Amino acid sequence: MSIYEIKRINDAVEGNSYVGRGIVCGKSENGKKAVCAYFIMGRSENSRNRVFTLKDGVLYTEPFDASKVQDPSLIIYAAMRRLDNKLIATNGDQTDTIYNALKEGKSFEDALETRCFEPDEPNFTPRISSMITFDNNDFSYKMSILKSVDENGSDCARYTFSYPSKAGLGHFIHTYNHDGNPIPTFTGEPERVFIPDDIDEFANSLWNSLDEDNKISLYVSYTDLENMSEDIRIINKNN
Repeated sequence: MSIYEIKRINDAVEGNSYVGRGIVCGKSENGKKAVCAYFIMGRSENSRNRVFTLKDGVLYTEPFDASKVQDPSLIIYAAMRRLDNKLIATNGDQTDTIYNALKEGKSFEDALETRCFEPDEPNFTPRISSMITFDNNDFSYKMSILKSVDENGSDCARYTFSYPSKAGLGHFIHTYNHDGNPIPTFTGEPERVFIPDDIDEFANSLWNSLDEDNKISLYVSYTDLENMSEDIRIINKNN
């Protein structure tokens, strides 16, 4: 297998019952669109009781049934925000950390130096983040994972990956390698995945590949690099 293999998104996900939360960034095959996707999965009733909502251009996770919320601290947050020429997506409230740091003139890396993995022992769920930067009808992007250095959660390791945009190529990072107890943290570099031109093809392929019992919500955006118009799909299992 070549290290430069590019998988279809369904091949990267299908048959894996629990990849957790995932982010995909990349460029459409025709080179005309910047693509960002974020999905959430869950095993507990508290985690599964969620939907994605879009308010004033910000993507939020919100309770589907507010009466059933047990602990909102790690499951309710702004997952995606725009600031000037930046598109930020994360799996937690570090979205706001990055957003506020950028407003202060700091960097993506500066912001994440102040954060760590989630305090959900024994899983110590990684915080995954991405940022697309648009410039001159093109873009580049960064992805990050903050994870425990050991099984005891004694300290945090921080990894950042920077990519130029290439037509048809995306990168996929997720919180877990697969299901387990505790759940094994994602390892290695973000996976290389193919990005088609059609948003529905991509969104449906990803959604239909996620485990039926554990999938919760999916957001996909395709941004036109010429006029910055945005095409969006949101799929919620809880309707």
